Amino acid sequence: MDRSRSIQLLNQAVADELQAVHQYMYFHFHLADQGFNPLALLFKRIAIMEMGHVELLAERILFLKGEVEMQAAGAVEKVSGAEQMLVKAMAMEEEGVVAYNKAALECAANADSVSKQLFEQLVRDEEGHYDQYEKQRDNIQRFGPNYLALQSFGGGGGAAPGGPAAAG
Repeated sequence: MDRSRSIQLLNQAVADELQAVHQYMYFHFHLADQGFNPLALLFKRIAIMEMGHVELLAERILFLKGEVEMQAAGAVEKVSGAEQMLVKAMAMEEEGVVAYNKAALECAANADSVSKQLFEQLVRDEEGHYDQYEKQRDNIQRFGPNYLALQSFGGGGGAAPGGPAAAG
């Protein structure tokens, strides 16, 4: 097993996950400020899950005797509309699924089954996040401004769309 290649792949995933944390918290802050609390809480909850991914990746990197690089993959994109935020989040999750599938295959070819399994777990989680974002985007498209207006008046009972049980 070439540990250095696994460490490189794992650190790229750390960068991607940190990028997601930053972007989703940005969305959370702005949606909460606009009064869209259920949607804001969805972004916050998924950002926290992404932080958990960073921790899992870091633990694996350290096990492989590597150095954890805590650098986000890029700058936060300034997006103001709720639907545009969801579209951006869906694209990020989709990119993650593609990258993590490739990383899993490369780890498997490199005889690193633990890192492969970690990447497969990340794929499952990212697909779940994508699904949650897609449902919210579809609701906005289906119901229009009324869907978001209900959130500003406390619609949804204050819980994140999809509820705690929907965690990927």
